[in-house]
Amino acid sequence: MKNFLILGGGFAGIEAAIKLRKKGHKVTLVSDREYLFVYPISIWIPTRSIKFEDSSIPLTRFSKKHGFELIIDAVEKIDASNKKVKLKGRELEFDYLFIALGMSKFQLKGMENTLSICGAPEQAELIGVELDKLISKGEGKIAVGFGGNPNDPKATGLRGGPAFELLFNISTYLNKKGLLNNFELNFFAPMAEPGKKMGKKALANLT
Repeated sequence: MKNFLILGGGFAGIEAAIKLRKKGHKVTLVSDREYLFVYPISIWIPTRSIKFEDSSIPLTRFSKKHGFELIIDAVEKIDASNKKVKLKGRELEFDYLFIALGMSKFQLKGMENTLSICGAPEQAELIGVELDKLISKGEGKIAVGFGGNPNDPKATGLRGGPAFELLFNISTYLNKKGLLNNFELNFFAPMAEPGKKMGKKALANLT
């Protein structure tokens, strides 16, 4: 029986833990949060269609059912040569390491003034809070979009689906409240035809 250490409590990390346990291995999963956040449905949180809890599943539900050890802590250092991982509160050894920590964003100037539906889970709720503030005023300007790779400005391999979906949800939400005409909704993207990757039909509907 091998000792597997998995870093990350997202879809990839949990799926790996389940598969490895089925093969009889010892598995430890480390995550810096206590829940699996289901990002694909988080676009409904800002418009109050679902609650934050509806897109969050406690990791203990998976660990108890499938029999792997769960540690809630932050990763500080990976010592591959000695097969050790230093967490904020302890150190772990492994035979095999599975890294599933997900992606991170370029921290561009001004990003501290934005919120992302694809960022930290809590930001989905914060978008809703800011939206409520504008609704209470009865008017406002809202900009939704996505950026590209600043190191490769010509890169257009982005679909931007969550940004489109969020903007559509906000538009529908405002329309149901009879406030759509009081708001200016703007969409931004780094390419000339945002949405092209979703197909010609989708692009035609967007424009």
